[in-house]
Amino acid sequence: MIKVAVTGLGGRMGRNIVKAVYENPLTELVGALEKAGSEYIGKDAALIVGGDCVGVTIKDSAAEAFIAADVIIDFSATEPSMEFLKQAAELGKAIVIGTTGFSPHHKEIIKDYAKTTRIVLAPNMSIGVNLLFKLVADAARALGDDYDIEIVESHHKHKVDAPSGTGLRLAEVAAHALGRDLEKVGVFERNGIIGERKKGEIGVQSLRGGDIVGDHTVMFAGAGERIELIHRAHSRSTFASGAVRAAVWLVDKPEGLYDMQDVLGLN
Repeated sequence: MIKVAVTGLGGRMGRNIVKAVYENPLTELVGALEKAGSEYIGKDAALIVGGDCVGVTIKDSAAEAFIAADVIIDFSATEPSMEFLKQAAELGKAIVIGTTGFSPHHKEIIKDYAKTTRIVLAPNMSIGVNLLFKLVADAARALGDDYDIEIVESHHKHKVDAPSGTGLRLAEVAAHALGRDLEKVGVFERNGIIGERKKGEIGVQSLRGGDIVGDHTVMFAGAGERIELIHRAHSRSTFASGAVRAAVWLVDKPEGLYDMQDVLGLN
């Protein structure tokens, strides 16, 4: 049985991940973490998500929450996530990170940690979205420079970063497939008299509202036709089950930085 610790049980994703851990026959919840001062500290993790009491008390100390785990699953925010990664590395634990919004500096630090521990880092743990990444790369290579690429991502009104990690990753995948530098061709906002669209641009636009779990559309617009690849998430459970699948996959892997393409065998 693979022993799992989960961060952020007070949030929607944390609760969904705990449920997914309980539902997976290969995993067992042994640690639960919440921020200091949370009303959930000291409570049983199973009770928080509507299950039976299993004796896993929610802690506000990462060291205490992680100590019995084989692997940690973290969907938090950038700074807490970096601290959890540090704790995981010091304890020799594998970690699955679904946090988005990391800066280039953060990503370099993560790469350094991957020299001594096992990390799955992915902006989206959904199996469908990771298949979408592959389809976008294949389509971009096949269609070439004659098709304009536009990406639209929609999320709930509480999401704090834009574009979404998935929207940005889709743009990176398309740019890489076409040999372009996204920092030079990425367009993340349009307003006013902007002139004709430049050849080679990759547009990424963000919509926020209501309780949208996550919608992503990649449009390839050519002369006389348009191709659209769309993924819509209807429940956070799809991300949670993907994260648990990644945790199971990661446990016996050597040190290194992996993503969901590795987990699903799509690389």
